[in-house]
Amino acid sequence: MERIAQFEKVSLEQFQKDFKTFRPDMTEEEIKAVYDRLLLPERATEGSAGYDFKAPVSVTVLPNEQVLIPTGIRVRIKNGYVLMLFPRSSLGFKYRLQLNNTVGVIDSDYYHAENEGHIFCKLANDTYEDKTVEIAGGDAMVQGVFLAFGITEDDEASGVRTGGFGSTDKKD
Repeated sequence: MERIAQFEKVSLEQFQKDFKTFRPDMTEEEIKAVYDRLLLPERATEGSAGYDFKAPVSVTVLPNEQVLIPTGIRVRIKNGYVLMLFPRSSLGFKYRLQLNNTVGVIDSDYYHAENEGHIFCKLANDTYEDKTVEIAGGDAMVQGVFLAFGITEDDEASGVRTGGFGSTDKKD
């Protein structure tokens, strides 16, 4: 296997800023304690393709609700690869929990975005059975898979990412 990426935490300052939008009731000291406990994504077994992203705190997703969770994680990826985020199979099967955008696409240049490449997960509980999803802090919530990709022979992309979500199609 080729080693093509490295997970890191975003800075404490970036995490506090982003986490405050998720949990405005928490103090900076409480958010720092969450930051100090953050776990980098890891594979559960040697044969696993997916790296489990852990919930930074306990999260409840009510039926037909969506929650935007800052993970505190960023990833440096070699050019020619992408990180794809998917819901954990068990949460999808048991609760119909999904990523709101179906699949998260983390490009290699997102690492250099203004928000330090902070990866967020927007989870949607699309239950048909009125089930509430409870994810304990530290439990896996989504999985990330690295994939190689190709480009067309006549590709001349030369843009530079500065922003985060949806920034690659914005023109000055």
